[in-house]
Formats: sequence, structure tokens, C-alpha cells
Amino acid sequence: MQATMSAWQCAVLGSYLSILSVLSIYGLHRYHLIWLYYRNRQRRRVEPPSIRELPHVTVQLPIFNEATVAERLIDAVAALRYPSDLLEIQVLDDSTDDTSELVANRVAALRASGIEIHHLSRKNRRGYKAGALAAGLEQARGELVVVFDADFLPLPNFLEATVPYFEDPHLGMVQTRWGHLNAPYSLLTRVQAILLDAHFIIEHFARNRTGRFFNFNGTAGLWRRACIEDAGGWQHDTLTEDLDLSYRAQLAGWKFLFLPEVVAPAELPVEMRAFKTQQHRWAKGSIETALKLLPRIWRSGQPFRVKLEATFHLSANFAYLLVVGLCLLLPEVTRVRSQTQSDWLGTSIDVSIACAAMVSVCVFYAVSQRELYRRWWRQVLLIPALLCIGVGLAINNSRAVLEALGRRSSAFVRTPKQNVVGRRGGTRRYSARSSWQVIIELAMAAWCATAIIPAVENRQWFLAGFVAIFLIGFTWVAGSSILEGLRRSPGSST
Repeated sequence: MQATMSAWQCAVLGSYLSILSVLSIYGLHRYHLIWLYYRNRQRRRVEPPSIRELPHVTVQLPIFNEATVAERLIDAVAALRYPSDLLEIQVLDDSTDDTSELVANRVAALRASGIEIHHLSRKNRRGYKAGALAAGLEQARGELVVVFDADFLPLPNFLEATVPYFEDPHLGMVQTRWGHLNAPYSLLTRVQAILLDAHFIIEHFARNRTGRFFNFNGTAGLWRRACIEDAGGWQHDTLTEDLDLSYRAQLAGWKFLFLPEVVAPAELPVEMRAFKTQQHRWAKGSIETALKLLPRIWRSGQPFRVKLEATFHLSANFAYLLVVGLCLLLPEVTRVRSQTQSDWLGTSIDVSIACAAMVSVCVFYAVSQRELYRRWWRQVLLIPALLCIGVGLAINNSRAVLEALGRRSSAFVRTPKQNVVGRRGGTRRYSARSSWQVIIELAMAAWCATAIIPAVENRQWFLAGFVAIFLIGFTWVAGSSILEGLRRSPGSST
């Protein structure tokens, strides 16, 4: 074994450690959010003020080809407890299939029973969801506007638990926590539930309770109409119109509030391809929003801590590009490590950086489960699967980031819903499209496999475990996508 490293070996290890170091910065940021959460945990529950006069409320339901869940959603919203003369419901229907007929029949029946509900259809999908919300707002009479996506089932007390907070005239938006109608359905849905729990419990809470910016999640939240209009309204130059409007509104001086105790149950995607479609849209939209608003944020008079947190938040998906780069380096890293005499030093460095980069992920999600569930340790056992799927999404989300950086526009592709509750139900009528990227994901899995054997042969156990996460992740994501395509029925639609 050689005592010194060649220029090539130095370049490989230097690139590898540089990528891990940048990822560790985002990992340290997760630790910071956890610290902020625990420091402010006693402020978790915010009691609503006594409200003098209930405002008019408009509930908007943006729908596009949702035949499996549209009626379920409409019925749940019609059951909301609120004075009937102060509540209107808008079904914003851009559908191109028989969803429109189902909606029309259900709306007609509810109108006949005395509920103020309107079925609004557009001749085109200009602006997609943002365009539909803006068009509905032009006809709405509500002072407050509530949005529910088609996969949600709001509880009857939703408005009772949220509207009173708007007694504060400076409050522009209230976001509630998402629940999970079908978390037990599969390993994929259970992992998604953990991902979302941490986003709401740790990220949203820490940001909101410390005066940092956080965002409306596109659904299960309430807006003051004046706030939407003051911030410039719904805009469709990004795929995350919710994130975009949230930052514009807070830059305009409006207050936001997160209510972790108010839960709005929703259906999680049960197919890998649907999950990838959702994640691609979110990743691309966040980078588009970063490019659009970060310069404005840094020019604003906001405190440095707000600007810094906004930067971490909006740029987080850049990490997927680094994960892909890391994956490409791993086989060569294992060979270089086996050819040098600094295994103990290299391993020490790897472990130290990993504690910031990878262990932070485990702690981040474990804390959220501990805060929410009595038997939280059962959920924590799923974190290795969460790490694998996070890595497995690297190609999917890196493509989204590159499309955003290239200013490449794309359609708003909605996430297919299957009407699944618990472990039962489901209608495979809608399915996300197949994509060429599964070939790259399989290639990445094969590439990682070439690093496993030399790592094990040279007893580089840390690297072997690290590579295994990549191998399993890419295989799982690609394999599930292929199997779903093979199972898809000829009559299913996208």
C-alpha cells in the first residue's frame, strides 16, 4: 500500500469530503431547527382570542380529474360547522374527464339542501391551480379564504378551531397540520408520513414561533383575502404558488400562524410514481421560488436570521445535486481508500462529517415522532427506509432542480389520488406517467453495486454501509416505478 496519494486520489477524496462538508452544513441546520423547537416547545398551543363577529368564509376546492375523491371532499366540506349565511363553497373544476359530471350532480344535490355551493369551470387551465384559485377569488364573497386539495377530508370543527385567530387584523394566514388517512397502507406511505410530520412539527413550528418565515402548504390553511391581494395575488410563474405567495405576503408585513394541534387528514400517494411526481413538483417549485424571491429577501429590511433561514429553506433541494455527485464518487472513493494507509484517519473523518450530515437526518425525524406518538420508537425503526428513499429520489429531484435553474417551464402535474383510507380501498384509475429516468436510477444502483464488494473486501464497513443506502434507495425507487407500470391497467388514465 502506498504511503502518499497521487493527484488523482487527492482530487477524488477532496471532492468527496467537500460534498460531505456542504451536506453537513445542511445537517447542522437541522440540529439548529431541533434546538429552536425545544427552546420554544412551551409555546406550542396558542389559545384563540374571543371573536366579536364571525367573518364571511369562502372555501375553495381546486380539482382536476379527481373522480375517485371529488365527492368525498365535497361532502366533507359541506359538513363543516359554520353559520350557513356566512359560508360559501367553490368547487374550482378544471377537469377534462367525467369528474365534472360527478361534481355537478353532487353540487346540485347540496344546493337543493340549502348549502351555498358553486361549481366553477374554466375553458382552459391557464395558470393551473394558481389560475383556478385566482379566478375563484374574483367571484368569492368571503373575507377569509380556505383551500383544500382533493385528497383532504377536513373535520367538521375545522373552521371553529381556526377562524377566531383572525380577530388579529395583522394575521394573514393560518396553516394547520396535515394528518394521514392511509399511513399504514405500505412502507412507502409510512415513510411519507414521517417526512411530513417532521416538516410540520419541527420546521413549521420552529420557524413560526421564532419569527422566521414559514409557508402555506397549498391546502388545509386559511388566508385573509386582503393579505392575498396585498401580496400581489396568486401567481403561476413557479410550480409552488403556495410557497411563492407565502414569502411575498410575509415580506409585505403580514403575520402567519401555524396550529399544530389542528389536524386536517389527507391521503398519501400510494404509488412510487405518484410520489415522485409530487416531489418533482415541490423540488422544482422551491428552486423557482428561490430564484424569484431570494434576491428580494436579502434586499429587504428583515433581520439576518430571517434571511438566513429563508435561504436554507428555499435552497434545500440543491442538496440532491450533491447526493448525485456523492454517488458518482463512491466507487472510486472505496478504491482510493483501499490503496492508502490512512484508513483509520479517513474513517474518522467520514464518521465525523456523517454525524453532521446523515445522523442529523435520523435525529430530526426521530424527534418529530417522539413528539407526536406514544409508541414513537416503532416509527423510528423506519428511518433507515426513509434514508434509502431520500437517496433514491436524488435523480428525480435533481432533474427538477436543473429544470428550474434552466428556467424550463413545465405543466402543473397533479398527484393522482386513489381514495385509500387506512390499509383498504383504492381505485387505480389514475396513475402517474412512466419516465425515462428509471433507466438512470437503475444505472446508479448498478454503479453503487461496484463499490460494495471492494469496500467489504477491505473492511471499510462505514463506506460499505454508506454505499448500501444508495444501492437500496435507487433500486427501490426504480424497481417500484417499473412494477407499477407493469401493473397499470389498460384503461387507467393519467
